Amino acid sequence: MALAFSGSIGLLFLFLACALPQFNNWYPFTVVIFYLLSPLPTLIAKRSADDSSSSNPCRELAWFLTTGIVVSAFALPIVLARAPYTLPAPGPDPTTTESTLNALSTTIAPNTTTISTVIEGGACGLVITANSVMFLTILGFFIAFDAEDVEYSVW
Repeated sequence: MALAFSGSIGLLFLFLACALPQFNNWYPFTVVIFYLLSPLPTLIAKRSADDSSSSNPCRELAWFLTTGIVVSAFALPIVLARAPYTLPAPGPDPTTTESTLNALSTTIAPNTTTISTVIEGGACGLVITANSVMFLTILGFFIAFDAEDVEYSVW
């Protein structure tokens, strides 16, 4: 029950990073792909691994790939928060009159652009918080359910 609660809290942070009116940008939601991809190498390695407790190359490769996926999930919002995004200058409304256009041309420099980032810093913080909670939830899932099958009939 705790794993389901922590997973829902992580998704809440992610939805807040996307849907709050001051952010209003759904690009951070792409980290869900990393949530789905991160357990796959470990699950595949468990199917092909032997039962020995020593390390094997398949398991090491799975940990390496999982680490790369997790680091990428944390790097994506940071890169998006630093990447410049140029918005074109708003053009005049086609229904405006010529006198309004003349007044606008004297007050606004032509061809001005607004430079922003792809996502805001607050959204980046919320996504990193969501990543922390979600990946700890996935780790908790593997710790809780990684135990070997136990023989329940002790009769």
